[in-house]
Amino acid sequence: MKYKKHITGIILAGGKSSRMGTDKGFLILNNKPFVQYSIDALKPLVDEVIIVSDNSDYDVFGLKRIIDITKNAGPVSGIYSGLEASKTELNLILSCDIPLITSEVLKQLINAVDENSEIIQVESNSKTMPLIALYKRPIKDKFKSFLEQDERRLRVAIKACNYKNVVLDEVYQNTTVNVNTKEELKQIKDAYND
Repeated sequence: MKYKKHITGIILAGGKSSRMGTDKGFLILNNKPFVQYSIDALKPLVDEVIIVSDNSDYDVFGLKRIIDITKNAGPVSGIYSGLEASKTELNLILSCDIPLITSEVLKQLINAVDENSEIIQVESNSKTMPLIALYKRPIKDKFKSFLEQDERRLRVAIKACNYKNVVLDEVYQNTTVNVNTKEELKQIKDAYND
């Protein structure tokens, strides 16, 4: 499969980060902001990277930034907003708090594309990861109707779609670690010798 062909990368950076107390996309690991890791993993595989965030500080990355269409509605709104702005059927969607993510993992999602699956998500350490996933653009209409019904739980929206999981080999499982608290940030820095 030819990468970069008709795929958009969408990074969700609109979360409240209430547990961290600061915007997680700008946390630093090895002198690099977290969001840059998501950008770097996507860049070799996509035509365009879009950041979904109301925070204009993200403009420093020189990428297209769009704002959440529905405010304070979590990732369902972020995904819908990103898909609405996308021009491609296939979209790799990542959160901004997974600094160990790699292009290798994302290639596995692209390679798993088939006719029927609307969402292809990573499964790592026995957990599904809907924010490391490939979404087909037409499902934005289902997500929109969930938002209109005030349904904000991403897992509910995913269950309403045709989805499948790509189970990662053990060697890739640390790539999906997301950082939500100061303690988790310290652990990841200790593990990777910032």
